[in-house]
Amino acid sequence: MKLKSTLGLAIGSLLAASSFGVFAQGQGAVEAEVFAKRYFTDSSRNMEDGNLFGGSVGYFLTDDVSLGLSYGEYHDIRSDDRQGSRGRKNVKGSLTSLDAAYHFGTPGVGLRPYVSAGMGHQSLSNLQPRTGRDRTTFANIGAGAKYYFSENVFAKASVDGVHGFDNHQSEWMAGVGVGVNFGGGAKAPAPVVAEPVAEVVYEEVVEVAEPVRVELDVKFDFDKAVVKQDSYSDIENLAEFMKQFPQTATTVEGYTDSVGNPAYNQKLSERRAGAVRDVLVNQYGVEADRVNAVGYGKDRPAADNATREGRAINRRVEAAVEAQPE
Repeated sequence: MKLKSTLGLAIGSLLAASSFGVFAQGQGAVEAEVFAKRYFTDSSRNMEDGNLFGGSVGYFLTDDVSLGLSYGEYHDIRSDDRQGSRGRKNVKGSLTSLDAAYHFGTPGVGLRPYVSAGMGHQSLSNLQPRTGRDRTTFANIGAGAKYYFSENVFAKASVDGVHGFDNHQSEWMAGVGVGVNFGGGAKAPAPVVAEPVAEVVYEEVVEVAEPVRVELDVKFDFDKAVVKQDSYSDIENLAEFMKQFPQTATTVEGYTDSVGNPAYNQKLSERRAGAVRDVLVNQYGVEADRVNAVGYGKDRPAADNATREGRAINRRVEAAVEAQPE
């Protein structure tokens, strides 16, 4: 096959690719490329360095792994038999390769480095001092990078090493190429399935009010059971609350500090509870059967009796009322 027809086939593939309506990279994509490489020959074969021009077609087995078939023809290579100018001949030939490549990065616009490995077959003629054609099977290994200007158009730079199994020569090539990528990742849109419209059921939402609570804490002087004037407003608040919620009742609890005889303190705590109950019932009009009074003496301290401040806190009467608003 001549270079002209080879390039024509590759260029034709590029033009055909441009007619596709949906372009995408990834699994299932096809890449078509034309390339030019500088071929650095092994000196033991008496060849000068030359050029390789050709094209390739690849298929992506996954988003990252592709399998490619390439064909190129050699140009501008001279074979030298060391006998002067009349011993120099133009070397003709071709290289066919099948390579697998692994691409790094994510499909899309931008740079994607890759590494490759595969097998190739080289056929050359006019080698000196041989006659006939020189055919060699190669092992290929390479690395390079592709830059995708769009989802479909890319440029490539590569370096490839080859080793001949038949002639035991190692050579290498450096090249550039341009190509297109098409056909991958073009998934059919999922069918639109009409879903039945669920019947909307409206439920009446009943809001339950949070319970309300009033607490009373009346302090007493040492060894006293007389309600101080500054505590009356707090007792009145409790009374008004109980009038607002007539279903409520409460227990008034009296306490003392730890100073003194326990029996005396028990009686003192009962008098203190009774004093507060009397204010609620007699002065603010709460029904007597809704208010109970008990004394706990020095038990259940609210603070540390070892300090003056703690003992002042413990000389107290407590009450609490909780109601559920409608």
